[in-house]
Amino acid sequence: MDEKRKNELVSRTVAWLVDERRRTGGWMLPDGEPDASASFEEKWRAFRALVNTREPFPADPAFLAVQDELLRGMIADAGITPVDEIAPASADHRLSVWQGDITTLAADAIVNAANSGMTGCWQPLHSCIDNAIHTFAGVQLRLECARLMEAQGHPEPTAQAKVTGAYNLPARRVIHTVGPIAAGRPTGQHRRELAQCYRSCLDAAAAEGLHTVAFCCISTGVFGFPQHEAAQIAVKTVRAWLDAHPGADMRVVFNTFLDADRAIYQQLLG
Repeated sequence: MDEKRKNELVSRTVAWLVDERRRTGGWMLPDGEPDASASFEEKWRAFRALVNTREPFPADPAFLAVQDELLRGMIADAGITPVDEIAPASADHRLSVWQGDITTLAADAIVNAANSGMTGCWQPLHSCIDNAIHTFAGVQLRLECARLMEAQGHPEPTAQAKVTGAYNLPARRVIHTVGPIAAGRPTGQHRRELAQCYRSCLDAAAAEGLHTVAFCCISTGVFGFPQHEAAQIAVKTVRAWLDAHPGADMRVVFNTFLDADRAIYQQLLG
């Protein structure tokens, strides 16, 4: 995307969000709205912080048009990776490991490690995957999730799955699941719940007729599930599900962000 256009779009979105926040109340930028001389990075951080803390109500179509152009342009600039360009594992062609930003992955579905509120991460600029997916999908995703939760009437239980639109992401759908909170000491119940997260997501994908699913590392971040054991559970569970559902014609990508996670999955997949 042209730098001038990108700067114009982020300036307009921030101005709109700041004006909305002044009218509706709530969290405001500690340092105020960036001025015209601010860098794109400063304005982008302001945009991200404001959408991270925005209540889930409908946005003006004019704002959405500008937001969508900005987000899709940024994702395109980062480089979109189609799943069919990712090499399959030598030991099992149904599985792959890919290191990169899941918001740039063009799959039928990407999996979001959500929390029980299911409306994304509300901490401004947090580095979790829930924050990144909601940021780059756009404010439409939080609204859809909030409507699902309002209809449900209670927090999302651990190890279930909900499918939503992906909006500005290159994926077609987002599958949200709440992993177990192991806090570094996983129990048998935590292990069973983590395995069920993978089964629930694959069941949901199959029900939607989706054939390529990219999993993030569920529960290994702030939820504290040890990385190696979590990966073992993931690979074992996914393989068992694929064996039991040959008609699903499913391709699964294990998406990693850290080098350590990539090495673990590469070892497990041979």
